[in-house]
Amino acid sequence: MSTSFLILADGFEEIEAIGTLDILRRAGMQITTVSINPTTTVTGAHGVTVEADMVITDNMGDPDWVILPGGMPGATNLSASPQVCDMLRRQVLQQGNIAAICASPAVVLAPLGILDGRKATCYPGFEQSCPAATMTGEKVVVDGNVITAAGPGCTFDFAFAIVRTACGEAVMKEVASGMLLAD
Repeated sequence: MSTSFLILADGFEEIEAIGTLDILRRAGMQITTVSINPTTTVTGAHGVTVEADMVITDNMGDPDWVILPGGMPGATNLSASPQVCDMLRRQVLQQGNIAAICASPAVVLAPLGILDGRKATCYPGFEQSCPAATMTGEKVVVDGNVITAAGPGCTFDFAFAIVRTACGEAVMKEVASGMLLAD
C-alpha cells in the first residue's frame, strides 16, 4: 500500500483531521499529512497548531487516497490551492480514491466536478454548492471511489468508511474494537 495524503490548510477542522489521521494510522494505512502553507506549521479553525509531515509540492506522485478535512476557512483555503486542485484532478483521471468531510465536498470537490452525478453529503447549508450531485443528507456517503461526510460529529464514521474501503471489513472491525467502539 503506497502512501495517502491528508491535506491541511489554515482553518482546518481539528477533530476531522486528527481523528481521521489517528484511525487510519491505527488501521495500518500510510498517511502523510501535507501542509499547503510554505511551512509545515498549520493552524486549525479553533487555534490548534500542528506540524504536518511535509509541504505540498507540484508533483506529489500517485497516492492511494487524497483526504480533505473541512472547517472554515480551511476548505476555502484548500480550494484556492492550485496544487490541491491539480492533485485532485490527477486523482480523478487515475480513478484514485478521494475522501472529503464537512465543507470540503461542497467547497473543494463540487467546483472541480468531482461530485457530478454522484451521491454525496456535506455540512448542512452547503448543499446548494453541489447542484450536479445527489445530496443525501446522510452522515457518510460512499459512491465508488469518493467518500463524503457531513461534519465533525461524523469523523469516526468517515474514517471507518475509508478503512473499510481501503483495508476491508475485518480491519475496520479490529480497529473499532480496539477503540472500544465495536458492538
